[in-house]
Order: sequence, then structure tokens, then C-alpha cells
Amino acid sequence: MDHPFVDLDFHEVPVEEMLRRSQEFHDEMSRRRSVRQFAARPVPQDVVERAVMTAGTAPSGAHKQPWSFVLVGDPDVKRRIREAAEREEKESYEHRMPPAWIEDLEPLGTDWHKPYLTICPWLVVVFQQTYGVDPASGGKRKHYYVQESVGISVGFLLAALHHAGLATLTHTPSPMGFLGEVLERPENERAYMLIAVGYPEVGCRVPDLQRKPPKAILSVV
Repeated sequence: MDHPFVDLDFHEVPVEEMLRRSQEFHDEMSRRRSVRQFAARPVPQDVVERAVMTAGTAPSGAHKQPWSFVLVGDPDVKRRIREAAEREEKESYEHRMPPAWIEDLEPLGTDWHKPYLTICPWLVVVFQQTYGVDPASGGKRKHYYVQESVGISVGFLLAALHHAGLATLTHTPSPMGFLGEVLERPENERAYMLIAVGYPEVGCRVPDLQRKPPKAILSVV
């Protein structure tokens, strides 16, 4: 082989320990909820940056790592993002979304107003790199399974932020082109998701939702 390999750093644990860890992680993640009522309390930048670094450990097609993360804490930039997002969301709620979509969103109590975008201390804007750029020549390099790879990394990111003790909300305003413009991102990047990060507001309430039972999501053959 032309490429170097290293020994796998794998730590096997007894079955009993595996069972305990899997149950504890399930219980922890089961408490994760999308939050729309954030407190303005500061959150250490290092904590969010480490969560992003965790997202960067996700597997990707041909190890191209086709993701970029922009951490936004500047109040003026958050304001510009909120204004643009609310313009698009207002148009969607009033003209783009079919009635069935609006009906499905009704139990969540959402509308086009997005005050949390300026209240929460951090926004993480995730971009997918539609292609890579050769640092020497500037030429294009193909990326593979971009959507799948970035989706996995976002899952890592949400789990890491929750594990650190923070609340999150995933937001996908449609269309999202304004995010690349506001944040002045390169031509090969497309906005994938906007994630609000912070502490929940005191007295925060969330919809009383029920997750599907195991038999509805799991088949064993």
C-alpha cells in the first residue's frame, strides 16, 4: 500500500460495561430536546469549539471531510442573520408552505419569528463543501457523499453539545443562501444548517412529544 497505516486505538470493555454505557448514553440523549426559549447567559467559547472539533471526527466519503463550521457570537452578525432568516421564514409560512406542512408544525408552536437567533450566545452555521479546492493550484477536487457526511457530523455536534450541558435548536430556513452571503463564505460552500446554542431560559417549556417505540424504528433479521 502507498498510504501509511497506524494501529487502531481501540479500547475493548467487558460486556457488562458496554451495556451500562449504552444505557447511560441512551438515557442522556433521551433528555435532549429542541429549545426555542434561550437565556442570554454567556457560554464559554472553548466548550462550543470542542464540540465542533468532535463533529470533525465524523466519518466522511473518501475522508474528504466536506464540512465547514462558522461560530457566530458577534451581536451585529447574529442580528443580520435573524433579519434575513425571518424574511425567508415569513415568506415560507405565508406563501411557500402547503397547508399540510403548516398543520404538522402547529403542535410545535412555531412561526416565522426567530428571536432566539439574537438571544442565544452562539450560532453554529454548518456549511457543506460541494467540492474541494486544491491549495496549490486552486483547482477543484471532487467530494463524495457530501450530504451524508455532513449529516453525520451534525449528529456528532448535537450529541457533543448536549453532553457538555447545553441546549440546541436546529434551524433550516429555506432558502439559506443568505447565510453564505452574510458570512462571506467561498463559492464551494452551501449552507446546510443553522444551530442555536446556549442555556435554556428559566422556566423553558417544550412540546409534550412522544418518540416512536422501538418496534416502530428497529427491525432485527
